[in-house]
Amino acid sequence: MAVNSGDNVAIDIEGLVSSIKDVSMSPKCCIFKTPIILRRLNEKAYVPDAFSIGPFHHGDPNLGATEKFKIKYLEGLIHRSPFPEQRLRNLINSVMDVEKEAREYYDRPIGYEPNDFVKILVTDGCFIIELLRKFTLFIHGGLLQNDDPIFTMSCMQQFLLHDLILLENQVPWMVLELLFNMTMDPGQPRPLLKLAKNYFSTIFSLSLPEDILSSPPHINFTDNEDIKHIPDLLRKWMISLIEKVEDNPQSDNWDSWQPILSATSLVEAGIKFERSTSKSILDIKFDKGKGVLKIPPLLIQETTETTLRNLISFEQCYPNCEHRFTSYAILIDSLINSAKDAEILGKNKILVNWLNPEDAAQFFNKLYHNTYVYKYYYGSLSSKLSRYCQQRWPKWRAALVRNYFNTPWAILSTTAAAILLIFSFVQTWYTIT
Repeated sequence: MAVNSGDNVAIDIEGLVSSIKDVSMSPKCCIFKTPIILRRLNEKAYVPDAFSIGPFHHGDPNLGATEKFKIKYLEGLIHRSPFPEQRLRNLINSVMDVEKEAREYYDRPIGYEPNDFVKILVTDGCFIIELLRKFTLFIHGGLLQNDDPIFTMSCMQQFLLHDLILLENQVPWMVLELLFNMTMDPGQPRPLLKLAKNYFSTIFSLSLPEDILSSPPHINFTDNEDIKHIPDLLRKWMISLIEKVEDNPQSDNWDSWQPILSATSLVEAGIKFERSTSKSILDIKFDKGKGVLKIPPLLIQETTETTLRNLISFEQCYPNCEHRFTSYAILIDSLINSAKDAEILGKNKILVNWLNPEDAAQFFNKLYHNTYVYKYYYGSLSSKLSRYCQQRWPKWRAALVRNYFNTPWAILSTTAAAILLIFSFVQTWYTIT
């Protein structure tokens, strides 16, 4: 009995060890299913509308209609080779070589056999590459096929912008790079990184295709191997565009978290808002000498909430990831507590809002709920704003302008009253003397 008991204990221990190995996370893990605690406020912001990319949503019957679009794009890509079947075999064999590594990018076991998993990676990866190439061709005035299923249907572009930025709807970037390098056209001048940035350049701004041609997206980093997937690319891109100012380091005071006042209260305290020219929405700065808070413009459109939520989800799930976008959501939420706050930012062209002011306020109020921030990126900025708001003269000056110089008529009446007061004083002085 003792031996049997010991055997049972040994079997239990082995089972426990096996289960621990099954749930251990690979160091490469970076594609996560968004936790329920984050997704419950807006489930639609985390799941695809029309296109499944990668294994997590593959086979969803609601997304089956677009599978033929992906096959059509794959067919177009391989048939630019004089030996299309050989090109396809080469793609499959190359991805099969990294199949085990690709599995490690996902936060849970992939329930597909190697052949099926490779088929998903090749089909979805080639679809993304062909899409990015066609978009660049499109903005340069190139001709597309009349039966192109993506660019001839306006709704498809919106679906794709939404679906391609979802954290749980991804193919590893290293797979995209592999497929891209093997299918690069002769004389192809643009690397995958630039093609992707062209495609996503409108996601936070009002840029149009012609704007991309006249002012291509600036690239501040070139470490392609460090890019994990498309959301990681967008996040690194925005961080790389932050303008560094030596005498105003915003990351020195990470742990100092002082909630700032709303936009309305800041205006009453004498602070002015100014639209920044920075290319990164994260690049928020305060000029304490002029009392000006400079904020880059943000376009609130159909995909804005999805983009921000998935970037925040990545920061919350990926180990040791700086909470840049989570901090941004907290800061903007502090500024916008009411429709009046949203109107102030709108008048200063900081918020380009497709929503009404009330909806804009609600949009930011719920954006970062149930998240955790261990280092608040705008701690230094918040401290500077707090100290400035405690000064009396800026408040008095703002109240004076607000009460007596807010309209041309108010300026005229105040000036007339001042002149009358001066004349009365002079007349009294002459009478006395």
